[in-house]
Amino acid sequence: MSLRGVWQLQKLIVSYCDWGGSSRGIRAFMETQLPSFKESNPQLEVVTELIRGQHPHLKGFYRNKNERVICVKNMTPKDVLQHATRLRNAMGRKVVKLKTRHVTKHPSVQGTWTTALKL
Repeated sequence: MSLRGVWQLQKLIVSYCDWGGSSRGIRAFMETQLPSFKESNPQLEVVTELIRGQHPHLKGFYRNKNERVICVKNMTPKDVLQHATRLRNAMGRKVVKLKTRHVTKHPSVQGTWTTALKL
């Protein structure tokens, strides 16, 4: 996602293991789909990182100094591409839990209208 025309994801680190079974999908992703992902996103720095004995994960670094880590253990190359695309499309903001389902700047004095009201 871009904010005022500037992509928010700066760097994507693809960590994998070269012999572990849980990294099978990400290794296939790196062979088949990662080169096209790199050339379709020239604004993004994509780095591969070999970590032996660990489960694979994607780590995204954003312009606002936040980072997100997604575990891609035992996923297919299609699922890994989907998660990489989601990291690219995210703004990098922290997730904020809403207190109510109805969010407004000017709450009603009478309360929220529902269809369950009996007159």
